[in-house]
Parts: sequence; C-alpha cells; structure tokens
Amino acid sequence: MAKGREAQRRRTRRDLVDAAQRLLLEGRNPSIDEIAAAADVSRRTVYLHFSTLDQLLLDASVGLLSAQAVDDVLDSDTAPTDPVDRIEALVRSLWSTADRTLPLGRQIIRLTVADAPGHAGAAEPEQRRGHRRIEWIEKALAPLADTLEPADFERLVSALAVLIGWEAMTVLEDVRGTGTHAQTETVVWASRALVESALRGPVT
Repeated sequence: MAKGREAQRRRTRRDLVDAAQRLLLEGRNPSIDEIAAAADVSRRTVYLHFSTLDQLLLDASVGLLSAQAVDDVLDSDTAPTDPVDRIEALVRSLWSTADRTLPLGRQIIRLTVADAPGHAGAAEPEQRRGHRRIEWIEKALAPLADTLEPADFERLVSALAVLIGWEAMTVLEDVRGTGTHAQTETVVWASRALVESALRGPVT
C-alpha cells in the first residue's frame, strides 16, 4: 500500500512539473493557479507537493535543462544495454549540464531544507526532492529489475541516489574543490563499482 501511494505521489508530482514546463515553454511566468489548472488539480494538491511556487518552477526548469540529455543516452537506438554502462551514461549526461543545473539545484536544496520539519516523523518518511533522479536511476537499471531481488534493487537505487545528483556535485565542488571533469570521473567510478558489486550478489 505504501509503495502504491508513493507511485501515485510521483505521478501527480510529474504531472505538475510537466504542466509547469509546458507553460514555461510557452514563454509564460505561470502562477500556482495556472499550473493547477493545466495539471487539472487543485491549488491544495500543488502545495502538497511543492511548498512554494519557486520550488516548483526551479524543478521544472532543471527538468527542461537535463531531460533531453538523459533521454538521448537512455532511450536512443544506440543506448547501452549493460546496466553498468547505462549508469555511466546517466552520470555523464547529468554532469554535462552541471554548469547550468547546479546553481538551480543549490536553490532547490536550500528551499527543501529550509522547509523541512523540525524533527523526523516516525510514521512514513516523505520524499522531499529528487523524484526525477530516482526515475532516471530506475530507468538506467531497468535491465536488472528482474535479476535482483526487490530489496536489493531498491537498496542499489538508494545507494546510487547518494552519488548521482546535486548533493554529490556540491560536496565534490565545495569540499573537495574538484572541477567538472574530475567530478564526473569520480562519480562514474563509484557508480560503476556499486552496480558491479550488486551484480556479484550479496556479501556473505
């Protein structure tokens, strides 16, 4: 049941982002009401998924900048079929747009962290950002979906989510002081190692 609710939340969030992107591509500076109408949902539904209009528009803008690069490497006729190579292709495509997406990503992190509850809830943790990232990682790992046990597959997705995204970019840039090329090669190396480890089976 919890898995089904999360899938529904992701679909609704995707519909909201898609609606915002359509309006942005029309040259509009859409309001919450306009996005809600375009997605055929209520204002309340919008605010259940995005605490501010800025957060939603930032998310939509990042998607417009990154989606084509990811689709080109994962959905093209020449897309790799090996999951290790697919993860590498995903990493390289995301880092190829980092100069444009990381500044927006920093703002999204700031907004979601600033809006976080004062303490962790005990019932059901809520995914606050990174929905698109998870979908891309799952797409890259699709050849493994029927190979790994469900729990192992989910653990691999979670582990890769730590490596692939703005948080890792920020650590490598701010803490390690590395440039884009070094960041890319580091994350490619670590991501490939994780997938290769999963393919070898559980550690005994």
